[in-house]
Amino acid sequence: MKRRAGNPFPGVTRVVDRHGKARWRFRMKGVPGTYLQGEYGSVEFRRAYDAAVAGTTALVAPSRHQYGTFDWLIEHYRRSPKWKKLRPISQLNLGKEFDRFSTLHGKKRVAALRTDHVEAIIGKKADTPAAANRLLKLLRRLCRFAIRKKLIVVDPTIDVERYQENPDGFHTWTEAEILQFEEYHGVSSKAVLALRLILNTGAARQDVIRLGWQSTGEGRIAYRRLKTGGDVDLPILDELAEVLRPLPTNRLLFVTHTGDRAYKPTTFGNWFHDQCVDAGLPHCSSHGLRKAGATRLADAGATELEIMAYLGHRTPDEARTYTKKANRKRLGDTGMEKVARAKREQGLSNRVERLDIHRRKVLKEKGN
Repeated sequence: MKRRAGNPFPGVTRVVDRHGKARWRFRMKGVPGTYLQGEYGSVEFRRAYDAAVAGTTALVAPSRHQYGTFDWLIEHYRRSPKWKKLRPISQLNLGKEFDRFSTLHGKKRVAALRTDHVEAIIGKKADTPAAANRLLKLLRRLCRFAIRKKLIVVDPTIDVERYQENPDGFHTWTEAEILQFEEYHGVSSKAVLALRLILNTGAARQDVIRLGWQSTGEGRIAYRRLKTGGDVDLPILDELAEVLRPLPTNRLLFVTHTGDRAYKPTTFGNWFHDQCVDAGLPHCSSHGLRKAGATRLADAGATELEIMAYLGHRTPDEARTYTKKANRKRLGDTGMEKVARAKREQGLSNRVERLDIHRRKVLKEKGN
């Protein structure tokens, strides 16, 4: 009788999932179980098997997408420790970017991506440089992860240049624009309440919609930024106290939808921009108010650490931008003042010299 050949991959069994698709499951005593990717016996399969035997993988659900595609890569990125370390708001925003990219390119193979492809993909957003650069950043994130997953060896985005964009980013509100907004809407309006909350707390849109009386105490307002996790604790200035005073004391949220419903960050951002448009300020945004608040601090002589505390950042890098601008402005003022003082002194010297000439002339005439 012919002997049956032994299993070349001990611990591997064939299973059929609920969709009727065959999967290869690895189970062995002392190591985590897992599903192996790739065709049975392929290079990818053998690599996955060796990793499983070494105990470097844990039991995960089989992939819903074809191996090597961007959909597959994104799915595995969402399972990675790197994804799990992101804050919920970052997962939400990055997830939306993944979904948009997947709709257009999800079925394409990562290994087929070349530098000219990357340039063409981001080139479709050339009219909006900031959006093009965000897409490039997303592709670089995926390509670095693809290298770790052994899908590619070289990052095709590495030589792709970023688009030149406005170095100042969102427009920073001027004091005249703040006054124009308040005069149009009125101090008792929800629009001005939102403006002064952002301006006096440095809250981003995802933070300002969570502020309420529970955030205040002993003349101060405090919250934790969702994006950075940084704690913000500031005194309530008079202009903020003016718009908070009329609000009911049992109000958990200062700024709400109709019917006291909570805003979502995107919905609040859209609503606030509509208020800007109505006030004749279509170029202004809620984020620009954070920058205006930081600019106020810098112009008043605040240090980088003081501005960092206002913005809720963990490092003073961003705050340094505002102090540098304020210092340039002050240095420009003192420099021009020196020029003006020199001109005044020069004018005085010329007048004295002309007076001396006149006196010498008069004395000479008297001597004759």
